[in-house]
Amino acid sequence: MQGTSSLFITDSLDELNPKKDTTILWMQEAFTMGSQIFQCEMSDLTYTDQQTFASFSAIKDPNDHPQISEQVNATKALKDFDYVFMRKDPPVDENFMNALHMLSQAESEGANVINRPSALQKFNEKIFALRFSKWMPDTNVICKAEDFKQFKQRYSSIILKPLNGMGGESIYKFDESSTDHLGIFKSLTNNYQTMVMVQNFLPEIYDGDYRILIIHGKPFPIALARIPKEGSFKGNLAAGGIGEARELSDDQVRVSTEIGKLLSEEGILFAGIDMIGNYLTEINITSPTGAREILSQTGKNPIKTLLQSI
Repeated sequence: MQGTSSLFITDSLDELNPKKDTTILWMQEAFTMGSQIFQCEMSDLTYTDQQTFASFSAIKDPNDHPQISEQVNATKALKDFDYVFMRKDPPVDENFMNALHMLSQAESEGANVINRPSALQKFNEKIFALRFSKWMPDTNVICKAEDFKQFKQRYSSIILKPLNGMGGESIYKFDESSTDHLGIFKSLTNNYQTMVMVQNFLPEIYDGDYRILIIHGKPFPIALARIPKEGSFKGNLAAGGIGEARELSDDQVRVSTEIGKLLSEEGILFAGIDMIGNYLTEINITSPTGAREILSQTGKNPIKTLLQSI
């Protein structure tokens, strides 16, 4: 990447945690490999004079001062950056989708956008996993109360989650003794209008919710097992889970290799699949994390592998 320029589209720099954030690691690794680092937010994208532009800031020293940037007093066409990395966290709302439309336009003008905007537009991270339902727990996507009642009758414990959440937000576990489940279902479905996902609960979660990074279609050999804190069923680090780097099992390699083929075909060069035991639960393609923890625990760097591959 020597002599190149890299634009990262992110949340506000103030919101990124340098000790944990994969995007900061990405900036640092690209900088170490010789790329200039620039940053903007989705609202900084514009289309004018038949081109897609960004107003942006320069991060001159991402290694020592990753959250100090200097505004560049000029706009630049996205096609004039060597790399444009879309690293905005969900929710995938109207603003997110509009930014993807803009990035698709920029791609048609010659911009090199990673991951491919059309793929991010095309796939919902939770519904995308249904392409590989043979590896998943029993999963329904529903919004009607009767469907929810029928699913709950089949299992002693179930999981309810929105289709556009992240970091363990708004995920509920209902046991046989749950009494408030219908009220929560009604609220989460916006009065039975918005689709949600229900799955049978997997007790294997207490051994870890595995984040497996897929780089150019191939699984990185070390995953991050996210172990729920005491009293919780959520392994997400944002929900208090503890991350432990572990080598992939044979089953995890088999599943992630199969998924990786489709990801590569769709232009998704960096993704993170989630597995509990031998079960697939999600395919994360917007802004997967976990690389920083893997590097700090093992010395092996998934982001360096990614950048070398492109």
